[in-house]
Amino acid sequence: MSADQLGKIDDVVREYVDAGRIPGAIVGIARRNKVVYMKAYGLVDDTTRRPMQMDSLFHMVSSTKPVLGVAAMMMIEEGLISPEDPVEKYIPEFKGIQVAVAEEAENKWEKNEIPDYHLEDLKRPLTIHHLLTHTAGLHTHGLGAIVSGLDRPGPTDTLASWIPRVAAGPLDFQPGTKWAYSGTVGMDVVARIIEIVTGTPFNEFVQARIFDPLDMKDTHWDVTESKLDRMPVFRNDKGPFIQSTEYYSGSLGLISTARDYMHFEQMLVNKGSIFGHRLLKPESVTLLSSNHVGNLFNETAKGGSGLGFGYAVSITMDPVVAKDGKMAGAFGWGGAAGTMSWTTPDEDLAVVYMVQRPTDLPVKIAAVVADAIED
Repeated sequence: MSADQLGKIDDVVREYVDAGRIPGAIVGIARRNKVVYMKAYGLVDDTTRRPMQMDSLFHMVSSTKPVLGVAAMMMIEEGLISPEDPVEKYIPEFKGIQVAVAEEAENKWEKNEIPDYHLEDLKRPLTIHHLLTHTAGLHTHGLGAIVSGLDRPGPTDTLASWIPRVAAGPLDFQPGTKWAYSGTVGMDVVARIIEIVTGTPFNEFVQARIFDPLDMKDTHWDVTESKLDRMPVFRNDKGPFIQSTEYYSGSLGLISTARDYMHFEQMLVNKGSIFGHRLLKPESVTLLSSNHVGNLFNETAKGGSGLGFGYAVSITMDPVVAKDGKMAGAFGWGGAAGTMSWTTPDEDLAVVYMVQRPTDLPVKIAAVVADAIED
């Protein structure tokens, strides 16, 4: 990669720091199993004015979801679950779930009001595939979510106690007919299924099967007291959604470092292995990072033209049309606090961008990285 071109990352990141658009960030890039760029900028947060350190901890929010995706692929690979399995096979409370359908067009009623509606039966089973691709219609801020009356897990809830209550529905639309983001629920259902088929709490499964083999020593749902000084002042991105210390979400809540998440991305670049540990077979990584939703993701605000969606990750299908700065085949996902990471297998490339304020900076970084590739 061109050192001169990579140096331009300094310019674009410092521009955002100097303008106060972000307090600070870490950018890490690895190519062909070597770290070619890793640099910290600015402050951990602009309240304490502490300088950013390479071991600073970040609220990952929805950057948690690719970890759930890998965990699900392990279960698929081992034959414990199948993407086409009905959810009710593992969680019987989902049997008979229906779809809420408004009597009037959606644009004629306010989201905070319940219009006249009826319930209709599913035209196809709700499956694990639907949950992993956000095509399930489960708590996607539509009519079904409003009708359900559910708010969030309580202070003593676990996946085992909360997910059966979610199963009462109704859904926002017929499974497989739309792409709509289930930011806090859909992936948690998959996490609960993993608990059921393995007999292991989700957090313990992830620790033993993903974090330990990848030497992700600073990745947690709950940070120990000794590490709190490495975090921004807002301590817990579980915040308004997760109140329970025993609720380990597959959707959000992880806290990690640039180093740790680079290990995770490099494992995906390597088609499932790193440090002598194989987490997934190459074909499982391919399945995870293949477009499973046709054009459904193109038609959404979170997606757009030139993009596809796999299992818990988005995919750049056509870089010219997508205009996200990434190269064809790049896949990954971000979080509401601004973190963004992706893998480009054909270029043996992994990029990790850690920050605690969302902006359009990842698009600019991605473009610089793409231009830096020489061979």
